[in-house]
Amino acid sequence: MSRRAVLLLADGSAFEGTGIGPDGASTGEAVFYTGMTGYEEALTDPSYAGQLLVFTYPLIGNYGIDPAVRQHDHICASGGVFKRVSRHPSHWRSTASLPEWFDAEHVRGIEDVDTRSLVIRLRESGTMRSVLAVGDDAVARAKDVLREYMTEPLGTPELVEAVSVRSKAQIGNSRLRVALLDCGVKLNIAGSLARAGAEVIELPYHSSFDEILAVEPAGLVVSNGPGDPSELGRVVDTLKRAVDHKKLPIFGICLGHQLLALALGAKTYKMKYGHRGGNQPVRWCDTGEVLITAHNHGYAVDAASLPRSVVQTLVNLNDGVNEGLRHEELPIESVQFHPEASPGPGDAYGLFAKFLARIAR
Repeated sequence: MSRRAVLLLADGSAFEGTGIGPDGASTGEAVFYTGMTGYEEALTDPSYAGQLLVFTYPLIGNYGIDPAVRQHDHICASGGVFKRVSRHPSHWRSTASLPEWFDAEHVRGIEDVDTRSLVIRLRESGTMRSVLAVGDDAVARAKDVLREYMTEPLGTPELVEAVSVRSKAQIGNSRLRVALLDCGVKLNIAGSLARAGAEVIELPYHSSFDEILAVEPAGLVVSNGPGDPSELGRVVDTLKRAVDHKKLPIFGICLGHQLLALALGAKTYKMKYGHRGGNQPVRWCDTGEVLITAHNHGYAVDAASLPRSVVQTLVNLNDGVNEGLRHEELPIESVQFHPEASPGPGDAYGLFAKFLARIAR
């Protein structure tokens, strides 16, 4: 039985459709994802915590749900917005349909939405806070829910707390130990480091620098995650100590890239609608080589604010946004994109091996 649903945006726009998942209302920033595939990985990416994910591809769910490709134990996005959802998936590894998955995870979605019109609005006006209401009662209360939500802070520390590891965990077994500061890490980042030859010690995002040093790492990786990097002052202070230490090699990814930039004295800013998808071309500034990369970020590093000792290493060919940095004197490097993903399909995977080779010397 179909149920009424609506996506209500902060500018007053309303997109009606059919509900998926339980009745009720979910709040989040409406953002759009441009990948044609990878809906399971996107919905379970911790960087999407606190966001309502709008899929630009018109048919989602056609190859079903495979738990093996998830990037977190549960769906991390606040909800999903679709043009059409497949209820009869076809893939030999599929264990359920997308609607069945949403029901099991108690996550709300909406389909039959004019996603082309919605994405145009988000591109022109920018991503914005919104409410996804499923069921007649929730739809009737949607405006009140949105009004209250608009008065609340973004709450980045709470978003990161919800998706970070609770206690120290080990992945892989090697003499080359890497500390992974988990700000909402995708499982494949830890797995990629382990497959490249590292023993990965995953630490909660709020770990102090002394706690990082206590695991005796040869290097430190700062992970991706949700929210505004400027709201994570505690993590930035920890990374400032890591920078001042001068001896510990550091590699940042996505949010980790932004946090490292802040620790080095640079600035970050909120993008109009961000980069989210597996089709972003970035260019190495020194060689001119172009990589096709996967992205998920609504904030970026202001390249003009980088201190003299830090150079921009990569730039986005679509809009000129900073995609990487390197310290000229210290063993510090980071990238804005996700090298563990496979849009290229393997263009950026070598960055993990490169980092491990550097710290193994």
